[in-house]
Formats: sequence, C-alpha cells, structure tokens
Amino acid sequence: MNNKTSQEESIIIPGHCGAIEALIHVPDNAFDGIAVICHPHPLYGGTMHNKVVYMLVKTLQELSMATLRFNFRGVGNSAGNYANGEGETDDLDSVVHWLQNEYPGILFSLAGFSFGSYIALKAAKKYVLEQLILVAPPVENFPVATLPLPECPVIVVQGDADEIVSSQMVFDWVKTLSPPPTLIRMDGAGHFFHGRLGDLKIQITKALMGHTP
Repeated sequence: MNNKTSQEESIIIPGHCGAIEALIHVPDNAFDGIAVICHPHPLYGGTMHNKVVYMLVKTLQELSMATLRFNFRGVGNSAGNYANGEGETDDLDSVVHWLQNEYPGILFSLAGFSFGSYIALKAAKKYVLEQLILVAPPVENFPVATLPLPECPVIVVQGDADEIVSSQMVFDWVKTLSPPPTLIRMDGAGHFFHGRLGDLKIQITKALMGHTP
C-alpha cells in the first residue's frame, strides 16, 4: 500500500488559547470516517510527530480513514502552555468542534498514545464515536481508571515490557471493564515499541477488521 502520510496538509485550528497546529489527510475518494490522534506527554518530548502516533496515522489511513493529528498547547506551533490534562482536553474539543463544522455528519474515531490516550478517553464520552484506540494508557500517572468508557468499540494496546507505564496495572484495569475492550497484549514490547512498530500496525489492523488479536 502507498504511504499516504506524505499527502497530509498542514492546518491551523482555532483553540481556547490560540492556534492549534495540525496535520490532516482526507482521501480524494470516499473514506470511512475521520480519526483524531493524540500525542504523548508534552513535557517529555511528546509531539504529533512521535513514531507511535505516526504509525497510528499510517494504519488508519490504510484502512480508508481520513486522519487528523495535532500538537497540544505549547508544542510546536500550538499556542499556550501545558495545562495538566485539562487544557489539552480543551484542545481536543476544539479540534473535534472544527471537524464537525468542516465535515458535518462525519463518523469519527479517537486514538491516543500514552498521555494522549488519557486525553482521548477523558473526552470520549462527549462524542458519538465509531472507535476508541488507547495505546499504553498511563493508568498510574493519571486517573484513567476513574473514567467511563464510551459506548463504542474500544481497543487497548499494551506492551508487557513497558518501562514507563505499568503493564500489569493496565491489564488489571482492563479486567475491571464491562463490556471488556479488545486487549492487544504485545509480548516483549516497551513503551515506545522500538523494533515493534510493524507488529503494532498489524495487530491494530487485525483488531479494527474484527479479528481477535
């Protein structure tokens, strides 16, 4: 398949505290909704150019979805400063509001990596989603376990050799959820999936196509 990420368009979305820098890709032909992808923690080098975010973008594009990834406030050319997850949730709200105005009636999904998965889950109940994808959700660093799941299919991806997020806490959290999400447990994978990004892409693709991981 062709790498469609080269066709992404750089855009600026108005946010609560100013400009939100984003990259959007909308196929020329018919597409199956739009996915918004949230990046990892801004204070630890997280940006929309993170390799896991890029792999999520590529995976979803190859499944005939439009994609939008963006920088949280204070990252890249996005205005503002880090705001402890509250302001970042506002950033996501601004992005979704913009999409709903630009593409009324469009089906959309959310995805996030690490801190970005926390923000995606935090905002998810506000919207009617087709899918929610949480990669390495930071259950011990943010109140992930207190958040309700949206009424849509949920995929949780976790490496069991994660050096930043407690994989066992993620697995234990997933066991408490009803209905249970689809859990993709990646044996030997660390937090950033070094050397395993291809496997990550394959596993998420299979899950989105309805195959059991």
